[in-house]
Amino acid sequence: MAINKVFRAALKALSYNEYDIKKNLYLHRNFVNLRRRHILKPLYKTLDYKIGSKNYSIPVRVFSPENEREGPVLLFFHGGGWVAGNIDSYNKVCTNMARLTNHKVVSVDYRLAPENPFPVGLEDCYAVAKAFITNRIINEKGVTLIGDSAGGNLAAALSLLARDRKEFRVNKQILIYPATYNVHTDNSPFKSVTENGTDYLLTSKRVSDYMDLYKSKNDDIYSPYFAPLLAEDLSEQPKTLIITAEFCPLRDEGEEYGRKLREAGNYAEIYRIKDSLHGFFALPPRFPQVKLCYEIINRFLCEVN
Repeated sequence: MAINKVFRAALKALSYNEYDIKKNLYLHRNFVNLRRRHILKPLYKTLDYKIGSKNYSIPVRVFSPENEREGPVLLFFHGGGWVAGNIDSYNKVCTNMARLTNHKVVSVDYRLAPENPFPVGLEDCYAVAKAFITNRIINEKGVTLIGDSAGGNLAAALSLLARDRKEFRVNKQILIYPATYNVHTDNSPFKSVTENGTDYLLTSKRVSDYMDLYKSKNDDIYSPYFAPLLAEDLSEQPKTLIITAEFCPLRDEGEEYGRKLREAGNYAEIYRIKDSLHGFFALPPRFPQVKLCYEIINRFLCEVN
């Protein structure tokens, strides 16, 4: 569906650029979780692990395709600006993902900011990835990291962290409209921040607010594990698929991350989905943008080893 003038006007009215996430965080969090909740309970298995320090149990939920089998796994990190979203709010997305890719999907319920600021959520995701890969639940080539928005940021940061700690290797990652940079004001070097930053639901101001809530101290924003595009060394990264949305403020930084990965000698594919907004991946599969997205994902999963 093309974004015509009437639709653009409606989007602008719904964008609420002055809505203060910081002052209304818990209302926002409840709205996001309720809006995306799957009314009909899907088929899935729930596995809980006590992974990492302080005896914290990181919940994960396994979504199996209809022809359940041992095979490759998509390790999924949900979006929500590091401050919202959970396993339940992404039930529908993960059920569709398992069915449309014929992969098991493992959704990670990492801890959220600001109660658990950077790098807590990242360390949760890292711990789950380490458990699946190094504990031989499945071998490393059977695991592909995938995340949307803040989840794409976590996947990219996790891959950098895995390389630096040398505890395991990530083979492939799929980053869907990921946040990779640390500036989302008029000072950003990326045009999409200003061109798409006010009228298309996700505003640049909201991205900035999310990052303010995510960081634990001001210097965090300069860490490549916070903003992967800042990494001075992007060598030895996984084979990467980056999918961006045409009318998303994060579009250009996501695509630039793909180009920087290529320059560092990595394999990276970059696709921009036309007439799409940030968050389109959560729409039903009948939407042409979602259908095309899964066609690209499935080709990457099948053809890139």
